[in-house]
Amino acid sequence: MAWYFIVDTYINEEKGRGEYDEYINAVKPIVESYGGKYLVRTENLQTLSGERNPQRVIVVRFEDKSNLEACFASDEYNMIVSKRKNNVDSRAVIAEGI
Repeated sequence: MAWYFIVDTYINEEKGRGEYDEYINAVKPIVESYGGKYLVRTENLQTLSGERNPQRVIVVRFEDKSNLEACFASDEYNMIVSKRKNNVDSRAVIAEGI
């Protein structure tokens, strides 16, 4: 059963993006090496709710939960994750597909 990694990102306008663009460039090959397929990776958004206004949304499909978990627990990912954590506010969920 496919699993989906869904994240929205909030960029502090005063602080800026910092190393986040470096993270964006580095994470894609890592995700793809674990079989992740990007379905959505955009900053072109239209907000439908006033409470939630992300600047970026990402949806990645993995063939199974074990590949998703292995990806985000990998040494390669752990080497770059601080570039995201230290620069933007991200909210992620994983969801089983139907």
